[in-house]
Amino acid sequence: MKRFELIAPCHFGLEAVLKKEIIDLGYDVLQVEDGRVTFLGDDEAVCRANIGLRTAERILIKVGSFRAETFDELFENTKALPWEEYIPADGKFWVAKAASVKSKLFSPSDIQSIMKKAIVERLKQKYRISWFKEEGESYPIRVFLMKDIVTIGLDTTGESLHKRGYRKLTAKAPIAENLAASLIMLTPWNADRILVDPFCGSGTFPIEAALMAANIAPGMKRGFTALKWEHLVPKTMWDDAYEEARDMVDLSVKTEISGYDVDEEMIAISKQNAKKAGVDKLIHFEVQDVAKLSHDGQYGFLITNPPYGERLEEKVNIPPLYKKIGERFKKLDTWSLYMITSYENAEENIGRKADKNRKIYNGMMKTYYYQFLGPKPPRKEKGSL
Repeated sequence: MKRFELIAPCHFGLEAVLKKEIIDLGYDVLQVEDGRVTFLGDDEAVCRANIGLRTAERILIKVGSFRAETFDELFENTKALPWEEYIPADGKFWVAKAASVKSKLFSPSDIQSIMKKAIVERLKQKYRISWFKEEGESYPIRVFLMKDIVTIGLDTTGESLHKRGYRKLTAKAPIAENLAASLIMLTPWNADRILVDPFCGSGTFPIEAALMAANIAPGMKRGFTALKWEHLVPKTMWDDAYEEARDMVDLSVKTEISGYDVDEEMIAISKQNAKKAGVDKLIHFEVQDVAKLSHDGQYGFLITNPPYGERLEEKVNIPPLYKKIGERFKKLDTWSLYMITSYENAEENIGRKADKNRKIYNGMMKTYYYQFLGPKPPRKEKGSL
């Protein structure tokens, strides 16, 4: 059984959520840094992490780490790594992404080019060949430079983990599936509580919540680059991990999850996406303006990604919209509101200061996750249903 250091990148500001997920999956966390968590795992962990983690961007096998302040140092240290243990003689390999922060080497294209040459030189020596046809399986490589420390990982995932496979149609400004899952995990919501998204768009928040409620692994219906790396991760490991995920699904769970949107087309898209995800029976979608938002239930959660007013023509509509959110939320007096937005005057327009406020980068955009907490529900007495 092979042992690896595995690197899981995530959204900046949500490392603690991913750390908890990895621990819950049964693996030891080695390091938590800005935008990524490193943990120890075997070949089985590569499969289970890809299929089961809701908040990660991808899973990388750490090939090595070293200091490099010059391109010569980058070349020699990259060449010194045991690439032949990972990439076969016919493998297709390239540096898919290079990111540099506070480092003397900062040009992504130069970093990518020099590392590719270094890997070629290493493999030419090991395989005793002068030309690589690269006709075999793909081995994308990713590199991070932070304060001149170079960390190199082999990408086992391929297409980012936020692409679960259910969201074929999206809204204008969709929230990534793994970000939505992370934000839900930052709340006390669980499957027996009410969840409403009054700006559901293409349905991401309700669908991610339903996947959690039914214990459906996010990567259960998709493939991964490392599926074809049988010398590193045997196919039986993938078969077992997929089977484990299928065995854990519980579609009999009772839920009160709703998604509303003023746009009829968005509600139609949400329904299609939910059906593709296999959770359409667990969510109620309806065309509804936020001005009509109400609910008979108690102690529910509003979790939402309302318009930010990023476009100039929309800015005039944003203050009255957030005031309307505040008015409707005030009437739901036992509820909690969790809202991600880049709109700076959100608290002022809602009419209440948030109990908690977390800065999160949604791509390159700085956003805030405002948390307006309602009262805790009374404890259920022992023996009560």
